Amino acid sequence: MVRDKPESAFGDGARSDEPIDTVAHNTAGIPDTGAQVATGILLWGELPMPKTVVKAKRKARTQRAETPPVAYCPDLPDESQLIFEDGEPLESDWHVLQIYLLHEVVSQLFEGRTDFFCGGNMFIYFSEEQVESVRQQRPLYKGPDFFVVKDVDGLKSRKGWVVWKEGGRYPDVIFELVSPTTTKKDKQENLALYSKTFGTEEYFWYDPDIDELKGFRLVDGDYVPIEPNEQGWLWSNQLGAYVGVWEGVFHRRRYRWVRLFRADGFLVLTSQERAEQERQRAEQERQRAERLAQRLRELGIEPEE
Repeated sequence: MVRDKPESAFGDGARSDEPIDTVAHNTAGIPDTGAQVATGILLWGELPMPKTVVKAKRKARTQRAETPPVAYCPDLPDESQLIFEDGEPLESDWHVLQIYLLHEVVSQLFEGRTDFFCGGNMFIYFSEEQVESVRQQRPLYKGPDFFVVKDVDGLKSRKGWVVWKEGGRYPDVIFELVSPTTTKKDKQENLALYSKTFGTEEYFWYDPDIDELKGFRLVDGDYVPIEPNEQGWLWSNQLGAYVGVWEGVFHRRRYRWVRLFRADGFLVLTSQERAEQERQRAEQERQRAERLAQRLRELGIEPEE
């Protein structure tokens, strides 16, 4: 969301690797078989304190075609001349953790790839006018809560996303996490900025206060609402996955979280969820083998080691 308050720079009814009608969760919150539940728990280690970004007023509506690509403006400053922090905190612990969770599941979805970049609560610079407004502490805009850019060097270290240093590339997908102070910007003003100036293909927002998830796809220069499926999930062409809401415990906080679901309906697991699921499967196999060995002994057969 483009916020008056900034956010930190980064880094369900649900199905996991088992269908939702057979998913259960243990005390670690990782899906297990045998019961019908739709909650989960994931415990993380200490997270680094995020950098913070104050979101600002959107830039006036401007068709991208009317402005020369910023990648070819030689007078624009380099990163050493730009501001990437303002010291203001995120609005809630949910906002902090939700950004980390989105980064994690996108990374898992694109596992093995290095041709994408995820930014969380990170500055985006795209015009000389905007740069000057930030310097004057009257920012026209600073950045979204979370975004994904595809077909770029994902191993490159970045303090922020500087469009003219990235070949004129803007985010392909943007997520905003709505709060009371950003409702108008996230639900109204950003539609024009992200479609007309950024040309961002897909824009999603989630309002946790009213449990509202909305998505838009760029069609002929304008955003068209993405229709939800029966589960209320929204298909993302850019990610190749559904965007939906999952209820459970993440880092000791029970909330409803925005997560990704594969085309077959399975939840995109975090790395820790996958590790725990494998541990559970190994334990189940060990117990099964022990039961079989005990049964053989009862029949007078010594099981092979």
